[in-house]
Amino acid sequence: MMNIVSKSGSLAPYLKPSTQVVASGLKAAAPAVAVAQKAPTVPTPITPMTGYSLAKSLPKGATNTTTVLSSNIQVRFAHTDIQVPDFSAYRRKDTLSPSSKNADSAENRKAFSYFVVAGTSMAAAYSAKAVVSQFISSMSASADVLALAKIEIKLSDIPEGKSVTFKWRGKPLFIRHRTSEEISREQAVPISSLRDPQHDSERAAQPEWLIVLGVCTHLGCVPIANAGDFGGYYCPCHGSHYDASGRIRKGPAPLNLEVPPYEFQDGGILVVG
Repeated sequence: MMNIVSKSGSLAPYLKPSTQVVASGLKAAAPAVAVAQKAPTVPTPITPMTGYSLAKSLPKGATNTTTVLSSNIQVRFAHTDIQVPDFSAYRRKDTLSPSSKNADSAENRKAFSYFVVAGTSMAAAYSAKAVVSQFISSMSASADVLALAKIEIKLSDIPEGKSVTFKWRGKPLFIRHRTSEEISREQAVPISSLRDPQHDSERAAQPEWLIVLGVCTHLGCVPIANAGDFGGYYCPCHGSHYDASGRIRKGPAPLNLEVPPYEFQDGGILVVG
């Protein structure tokens, strides 16, 4: 074992040998030999020379001109094989030159912008029209509902002076075959005396046939045919009286009975709806 001992006031170390005997059955014990090693040399610190220290070290009366340069030097390593991307393929020919004013292409660019805006607007309008049309058509009645939207009635089966009730679109439909006396009586009623003024000719396309919906205009009840004070229809729920033209004459009902759309076809066929 060796111990390094430093002498006070000197940087040179000394080596102090020591001996230790270890018993072993394989080999006889021998004293350790100390090998002297050279002490490491401590480098002398370098003091940076400045203009003040240099002038201080010169003799008195000596003339010296000192220029001190102090700067930070940075060295950067960069790749030199990176190429600047070329976007010439995406540019217009009249804008490739950096010194061009592009005055000639300004009008062309404006026209192109207008064309793009107009085309986009037309496409958006057409798409909106298609969406709205599809949405509206989806709410229209189906084929089975349209089949029930119209009803055909053979008028020769209804005798004169009788009123027959049919079902049309879930509502009662009154078809009345009026006599000549009923026609003349209803046409002679003054319009000024009616609550809902309407002439008989406005309600019956053919005088002998009256087609109205059997729904009271008061609260939606179903009136009774050939009843009431005026020989037309009577609603027993609240006492509304209608004449043979379906016009309100007495009671709380505010309006006449509704006349649905209908047309007469050849062969005595009435089509309602």
